Amino acid sequence: MKFSRQAVVQAIGDGLLSFPITDFDQEGRFDAESYRRRLEWFISHDISAVFVAGGTGEFFSLSLDEFREIVRVAVETVDGKLPVIASAGLSVESGKAFAEAAEEAGADGILLMPPYLTECPQDGLVDYARQICDATRLNVIYYNRGNGILEAESVQALAEACPNLVGLKDGKGDIQALNKIVKTVGDRLVYVGGVPTAEIFAEAYLSIGVNTYSSAVFNFVPDMAVTFYKELRKGNSEAVKQITNDFFIPFVDLRDRKKGYAVSLIKAGAELIGRPAGSVRVPLTMPTSEERQQLASLIKFADGL
Repeated sequence: MKFSRQAVVQAIGDGLLSFPITDFDQEGRFDAESYRRRLEWFISHDISAVFVAGGTGEFFSLSLDEFREIVRVAVETVDGKLPVIASAGLSVESGKAFAEAAEEAGADGILLMPPYLTECPQDGLVDYARQICDATRLNVIYYNRGNGILEAESVQALAEACPNLVGLKDGKGDIQALNKIVKTVGDRLVYVGGVPTAEIFAEAYLSIGVNTYSSAVFNFVPDMAVTFYKELRKGNSEAVKQITNDFFIPFVDLRDRKKGYAVSLIKAGAELIGRPAGSVRVPLTMPTSEERQQLASLIKFADGL
């Protein structure tokens, strides 16, 4: 861990956040050298933190050994230029093991993913997160998504119980519920937008004080992603409207054609710009050739900005 808690909070609270895809070779194995080149390219852009082996990085399809190597390569490559946040989750014991691996590899924090159960009570979710927080010295950002949705009172309880809980990432897109959390918990935590294709929610996020979000499309249109974020923060509504209408709405329409395309299209986009990372792992599937052509047209628009 190279960054102080305050430095991590500052980095994840203001500035564009990048979530790189994970590179696999033709046999589906982790490709460390390709991943290293990807990260070098990532940090050459104007971003504030790097989240590795996250949802876009197919965390749920990684073994613990693969995860450990991914975080090691990331920390070594980023080399203290930006905070590196890894992931943890699945079950309490798995979460502890992933957090320990991330800490040993030198990560600056973990993004705590939802547990594996299909349905979870609020007190159980709080205890799940608390036990993993208690098992690590790393900064923890809770990912409010899927079957792991915490309500405002539960977020408050978790924040009071865990000093190393520094943030909450929203993966649901329920602005009413998120606003209640922000108003209830206040600046005890930093808040990050994290729905798939978070740019489509960016204006709504900003209106309630959520200043940043995770950009998956950064993986293949980084310049446009940075431009969109900067114009949003400057209050340039015309530029935001143009990019939303011409890129993000068609992209979301394409994404919604099949479950899992929030990740699959990102890998396809990376291949289209000459930075392939292999195919997604099952149960995800790659887009069709027709869908790739539509994605290529969107990339052409982004390149023209």
